[in-house]
Amino acid sequence: MGASLMALLATSGCATSSLLDSDSHTSTSTTKNVLSEDQIIAFGRPAQALPKMPNASMVIVGEKNSYVLTQGGTEMISLLGSLTPKNIQVDNDMNFYVPNNDGYFQGEMKLSYAKLKDEFKRSDYQFFLQNSGKECTSASDQRINAQRFCFSVPVKGAIYPQVSNLSMIQSNYRPLSKPYMVSFYSKTTQSHVSSSGANTAQKLVLLPFALAFDVVTFPFQLLE
Repeated sequence: MGASLMALLATSGCATSSLLDSDSHTSTSTTKNVLSEDQIIAFGRPAQALPKMPNASMVIVGEKNSYVLTQGGTEMISLLGSLTPKNIQVDNDMNFYVPNNDGYFQGEMKLSYAKLKDEFKRSDYQFFLQNSGKECTSASDQRINAQRFCFSVPVKGAIYPQVSNLSMIQSNYRPLSKPYMVSFYSKTTQSHVSSSGANTAQKLVLLPFALAFDVVTFPFQLLE
């Protein structure tokens, strides 16, 4: 009977140890890893259709790379090309998520457009209705008798090398009203037990078939 009791305690001890180990491994944390940051030079569109990217409509031209929007580009062009640039504000950081670090990113662009109420026309309100603009007038706007509309555009895209005609764009294109940055990040989930180990640094991966291309810049000037 004594031998049986000892065996039971030993078995219980192993089970407890296993449970503690299991708990420690299931305690996880998610870390946001910045893969790359770039300064925006201009906004434009590909001079010619890109292979495997027939729906590419807008390009964010950076100093390091080019960021081709395959979703949301048409909406962004409509907003930036139809509204008065000096009244546009970017309401969020241009941080894009790269789920698999395979050259594809996703995110959201949030813009707001404000001016004095007596400067709005009927056509402006019609445009807001057609482009899902939401009234978001702040108390500060109200104090100066202004009105504000907000736009949220989900975007997806692909990462390409630096455009071929970057030097020409830099010499001929008036700089943006202030420096704007774009950043790309991934997420990693790890257990607290293994978190003390060395993390492997990652770098932003471009599409395997991506080649440099020329871009035609848009005439509008973003952003106040």
